[in-house]
Amino acid sequence: MTPSTSPAQPNADVSADGPPQFDAAFRAQLAELFAWRRDVRRFRPDSLPEGALDALIRQATLAPSVGFSQPWRFVTVHDPDRRAAVAENFERCNAEALQAYSGDRARAYARLKLSGLREAPEHLAVFAAEATQRGHGVGRQTMPETLRYSVVTAVYTLWLAARAQGIGVGWVSILEPELVRRTLEVPESWSLVAYLCVGYPQEEHSDPELARYGWEARADDDEVIIRR
Repeated sequence: MTPSTSPAQPNADVSADGPPQFDAAFRAQLAELFAWRRDVRRFRPDSLPEGALDALIRQATLAPSVGFSQPWRFVTVHDPDRRAAVAENFERCNAEALQAYSGDRARAYARLKLSGLREAPEHLAVFAAEATQRGHGVGRQTMPETLRYSVVTAVYTLWLAARAQGIGVGWVSILEPELVRRTLEVPESWSLVAYLCVGYPQEEHSDPELARYGWEARADDDEVIIRR
């Protein structure tokens, strides 16, 4: 499906019928979307439709942000030399990460595919503009890290919007943030939050790849829900 390239903005006025009503069928599909989101590492070479990535970014900017600061900055990376530099940085960092494991765990790590940087048709770097004056500091006096948390909500919004259109996203975190910042020549006050590979997935799975390959299992509710 070709996504709309029109800006995704809410209506200024509430319709006479009130806010939208989401029925049980929609809620079931939403739960299915969450389950099928997945972190994609294996991409087909097909390009995205013209304007598709920009439309996803516009949807991402509907995410919540502390003090309405909107600190996200999206950098689309098309230059082959810059993309190659990021891929080489990942490969070096990944080789170093392997040294932290030994025995069976090292062999398992070596088999994991942890990036699609060489295959994905689109690269998208997402930064937090730490020095932004938008929002005038509201909500972050005691927790300035909420600027970066806000950017994460935008990343997740983009991820779900992409998945709803059959587009896959892979978050590459085995990188040196400062090297990526310099490679992309963005302001020093911007902090790298996510480097994303975007494209159509080669495979479709509802389970996380790291669970499928036995690296880690999903946590039980009693491990993550604490009641006081």
